[in-house]
Amino acid sequence: MKTIKLSLRKIMLLAFSVMFYFSYSQSGTQPSAAVLGVDSKGVINDAESISFMLKLEVEKTNTYIIMDKYDIADVLKKNSVDIKTCLSKTCVVEAGKMLNVDKVITASVERFGEKIIITLKLIDIKSEKVEKQDVTEYINLQAEIQKMLRLSVHKLLNLQVDQSLANQLINYDTPIESPQNMVKLDGPRMGASLTTGDAAKVMKAPKDKGGYDMYPVNFILGWQFEKQYISAGNFKALVEFIPAIGALESGRIIPNATFLNGFRFGKGNWEIGFGPNFKIVRKADGFFDVNNELGKGKDEWYLEEYWNLPKKNPYTIESRLDSRGYLALSTGLFIGVGRTFKSGYLNIPVNLYVIPRKEGTIAGFSFGFNIYKKQKSR
Repeated sequence: MKTIKLSLRKIMLLAFSVMFYFSYSQSGTQPSAAVLGVDSKGVINDAESISFMLKLEVEKTNTYIIMDKYDIADVLKKNSVDIKTCLSKTCVVEAGKMLNVDKVITASVERFGEKIIITLKLIDIKSEKVEKQDVTEYINLQAEIQKMLRLSVHKLLNLQVDQSLANQLINYDTPIESPQNMVKLDGPRMGASLTTGDAAKVMKAPKDKGGYDMYPVNFILGWQFEKQYISAGNFKALVEFIPAIGALESGRIIPNATFLNGFRFGKGNWEIGFGPNFKIVRKADGFFDVNNELGKGKDEWYLEEYWNLPKKNPYTIESRLDSRGYLALSTGLFIGVGRTFKSGYLNIPVNLYVIPRKEGTIAGFSFGFNIYKKQKSR
């Protein structure tokens, strides 16, 4: 019985020894690498910061044994190599030989317009050739450079890429190809409008004549609720609801609301939209004294009850804008064109519009901003 127990102990010790040997052997054969030749242009992070982030992201993959930056600096200094200017392939290969590593990983992070371009290269020191390379264009979100480096490292080393992160940093403006997804693009809207026609005359007229005693040009302040419900390549369809108020500069508050069905197309994000516009106004029933029978001027406007002659009023009674009248709903067709400018996640829509109405046409412009926010798939 004792002999059997002793044999089992020996077998267990032998098994642990074999496991330790193989684990040590595997760790010992793991290739070594150094992060060198890092350059940055037009971004907030300098080359040293990017080098640190890149080293950290490569270490997380557990693919290479990464040489410590202080050891790298010490070896290169002894060999009179300036790590800040050692950017060429020839220089980094020679530096890799001095460091006695298997691979060297180089990086270039550069802003180009509204993009950040990250280029990573994996150089084999023995063959002196670029073994792998990855070039990725990201949106200009400089606070997310470490995440960008993480994606680039995974792509360089053929590791699994976080697709949701890639969508946020690479494909943020074309994520939907199905009506089963929605994108919210809500934000403030402001602008100005010019009223023409009979409505402009009423706006400028004094209050005792039914006017508003206000400017025909009004500042508009509102909020845009927008949902992009379909996307196919460079074509997008969307719906908008824009409640707003105007005429604050004239000491009044005139509410209005617009419902739009819009289309955005092309790489320039040009857009067109149309839909009903609703405005709360005051109207009154009255008549125009075409023949000056009341003696205050030809074509003068009077309320219906102002007819005080013994004969029957010969004029047609009609409804017209009048500050002395009752509240009424005025409708018009909103037709707008414009373009949405982009800066990272920020959208800046700029539009021109016209609202034809029987009582007077309104023309204006508006602008605002909103943040891209993708909703969950339904």
